[in-house]
Amino acid sequence: MAEGEDMQTFTSIMDALVRISTSMKNMEKELLCPVCQEMYKQPLVLPCTHNVCQACAREVLGQQGYLGHGGDPSSEPTSPASTPSTRSPRLSRRTLPKPERLDRLLKSGFGTYPGRKRGALHPQVIMFPCPACQGDVELGERGLAGLFRNLTLERVVERYRHSVSVGGAILCQLCKPPPLEATKGCTECRATFCNECFKLFHPWGTQKAQHEPTLPTLSFRPKGLMCPDHKEEVTHYCKTCQRLVCQLCRVRRTHSGHKITPVLSAYQALKDKLTKTLTYILGNQDTVQTQICELEETVRHTEVSGQQAKEEVSQLVRGLGAVLEEKRASLLQAIEECQQERLARLSTQLQEHRSLLDGSGLVGYAQEVLKETDQPCFVQAAKQLHNRIARATEALQTFQPAANSSFRHCQLDVGREMKLLTELNFLRVPEAPVIDTQRTFAYDQIFLCWRLPPHSPPAWHYTIEFRRTDVPAQPGPTHWQRREEVRGTSALLENPDTGSVYVLRVRGCNKAGFGEYSEDVHLHTPPAPVLHFFLDGRWGTSRERLAISKDQRAVRSVPGLPLLLAAERLLTGCHLSVDVVLGDVAVTQGRSYWACAVDPASYLVKVGVGLESKLQESFQGASDVISPRYDPDSGHDSGAEDATVEALPPFAFLTIGMGKILLGSGASSNAGLTGRDGPAAGCTVPLPPRLGICLDYEQGRVSFLDAVSFRGLLECPLDCSGPVCPAFCFIGGGAVQLQEPVGTKPERKVTIGGFAKLD
Repeated sequence: MAEGEDMQTFTSIMDALVRISTSMKNMEKELLCPVCQEMYKQPLVLPCTHNVCQACAREVLGQQGYLGHGGDPSSEPTSPASTPSTRSPRLSRRTLPKPERLDRLLKSGFGTYPGRKRGALHPQVIMFPCPACQGDVELGERGLAGLFRNLTLERVVERYRHSVSVGGAILCQLCKPPPLEATKGCTECRATFCNECFKLFHPWGTQKAQHEPTLPTLSFRPKGLMCPDHKEEVTHYCKTCQRLVCQLCRVRRTHSGHKITPVLSAYQALKDKLTKTLTYILGNQDTVQTQICELEETVRHTEVSGQQAKEEVSQLVRGLGAVLEEKRASLLQAIEECQQERLARLSTQLQEHRSLLDGSGLVGYAQEVLKETDQPCFVQAAKQLHNRIARATEALQTFQPAANSSFRHCQLDVGREMKLLTELNFLRVPEAPVIDTQRTFAYDQIFLCWRLPPHSPPAWHYTIEFRRTDVPAQPGPTHWQRREEVRGTSALLENPDTGSVYVLRVRGCNKAGFGEYSEDVHLHTPPAPVLHFFLDGRWGTSRERLAISKDQRAVRSVPGLPLLLAAERLLTGCHLSVDVVLGDVAVTQGRSYWACAVDPASYLVKVGVGLESKLQESFQGASDVISPRYDPDSGHDSGAEDATVEALPPFAFLTIGMGKILLGSGASSNAGLTGRDGPAAGCTVPLPPRLGICLDYEQGRVSFLDAVSFRGLLECPLDCSGPVCPAFCFIGGGAVQLQEPVGTKPERKVTIGGFAKLD
């Protein structure tokens, strides 16, 4: 039983030692100099907070051409083991005189040191190429002499060496060969000793007998950090410069106005931060391990994907090579056929010309025929021969090769193809699209329009994401509605919620993957369902002065000569004529919204709504009035006027003229503007690009809005005891354009009193 417990204890101890050994070996990466790839020896802290061995730093500066700037930052005394004169205490020993404090003060006060001339106008600035961050860091004028030694890192390296026994035992530096193993070290003497040598070099009764022995080490450090400028112990920390300073540095102008704190405060603050951060990391080891597994999986996936990408590229290039090889064979075959055809023709012509030589071929045969004396036979044979001789003579007189020897027509122009092959590169994902805010709007539907930047790779299709921003946020990630594989650079989002704010974004996709999202665009939807109607030119007054477009969605007032006559009558007290056009739909329930654009150059236009019956009374019999409202009994004191004032007005109009909107609370009978909380009478605001009208039939209210920003302009009460129609009034020249619906929606209409009512 005891043997089993002992074995279990031994196993636990071995596991702990293995974990410690593994941890120490993993820590070894942090203790290697980036230059020599060995453990740090007297490391210096660079301004970029990286470390480098002092000897390595001197070597790097020497390679960069900086000479005489590799001073020892620690200014430590010379080791007794470094000079032969101190090998034995019996020999005379000379101690180097330390610089006096007055000399140090003078040097620090006047800013002079070896290597710099007093009063230099342009002191040399030393740049050190940091091997860790791959950047140049400025060391100042003093070079390495202005850097601190990282004593903490030296202690960590020393503890690591002792824990893993790196480099074997440390030998005494004062023993005669063969040296014994060192048992003590002396920081003052900067040497390691065995027991005998330590007693020999620290005799009783001398000043050296007061040296405190330490563990043997190969790297001796000073007792504390010393200021490289004044050789004083650092006591404060400058937060502005992020540098340790001494008392003399603190009072110099270099740190005037800086935030300086005692070293103890900086020590406690940094220690607390480091402890807190380390505690968080150690407390989330499961998260670290999960992320490590994810990274390892990503590495494996990257290796597989990279290999697949290589194979795909190789296959495509081989395909290009196959196409080129096939094309090459085809072109060579065409050249070969052309060459053979030309050679055949030239060969035939060559044989014909060779037959014309003396004594050969056709000439020799003709010469033999001429020797014939029998006349009938001669005529019979010479007839055919003469024809051949005549053709040969003609060919000789008009000689020209039967074929051209040039093959210039077979030249290839591969400039475009070579440029394409030279520019052949990996396909990049599309850049973030740019949403066209001038063409994107919300009406009965949302119309979204975008474009790609000029130098963006093409996109095969797009993904649109949208969501409402005026709904309570749900816990978890933001939920977006999505439309995939949208072709083209515009899209319709159907059936949006009324009175809402939507945020939309777009991103493109091609074979390389999805690109970045566009910037978010916020759109306000109309506060009520959109009312679709057309302008009715068959009803109203002065129809000859109103020009309605063929699609019945725009109207323009053309005053002409009647306006001039009316203007002439103005001098005698008459009023201008009012031209009215109405919509072909009347509203009898619910909430409705529509929008229109008024020409800024219009003289005077009124946009609004009114009761159908009152519109008929006001306009069918009257042709020369100020407004749609007309009271035939205004001259009697029968009390009807008081009832009319207290009742809700049958009209509500917004007055627009010369690019301005007139807002006021008075003159309700003339302008139909009876807003109780409206601005002061006579207030004007600029005309927006589009005006919106929202009618709430049940509440008896009508609101006028800026149809772009949906900012309220005016709200008025309205008598909704009967069907209410959209109405537009013109005094002088003007034009109105109804907002085009994004999508055409069929609607059922019933006729009420000559008007079509929305069911």
